[in-house]
Amino acid sequence: MEEREIKLPVSELDSVRRRLLELGAECEAEASRERNSIFDRNDEVYRAGKALRLRTDGRGARLTFKGPARYEAGIKVRQELETVVEDATTMREILEALSYRRVNGYEKVREVWRLGAALIALDHTPIGDFVEIEHSDPATAAREIGLDPEKAESRSYLSLYSDHRRLHPDAPPEMSFP
Repeated sequence: MEEREIKLPVSELDSVRRRLLELGAECEAEASRERNSIFDRNDEVYRAGKALRLRTDGRGARLTFKGPARYEAGIKVRQELETVVEDATTMREILEALSYRRVNGYEKVREVWRLGAALIALDHTPIGDFVEIEHSDPATAAREIGLDPEKAESRSYLSLYSDHRRLHPDAPPEMSFP
């Protein structure tokens, strides 16, 4: 499956939420805290521009593979394979048995909305608020909810946090809430 998405920084999420309600969007998942663990083996996944993530949240656990990203008119496009995992602890043990190690992690509070074919995530993170839009044409979906797709952020949450730590060396090693 191919993921097409944009991530937009916003000053606050309430106005986006109100706009989604005005447009008749449906909340698919109430806000819940996500814990994301990134796995790698001898940096082979990272060097290939890929990602292997184990996510746990209020809805359970999922294992996700993301292929290398390419950009089309500012839209991040990449292969994404995801499956529900019954037991996150066992999944982690399986990955470790295959010589994958947890190399990084991050947290956020995510609320998921559906507007037509668009999946819209409202993310509150320790470094600010963001809206992620997945859709065949995420720029059009962004404009529909009042956001400027030209302000899309191409960096991942891990890259954003790495840059944040350069400016704030006393920040925790991983993006997490106190």
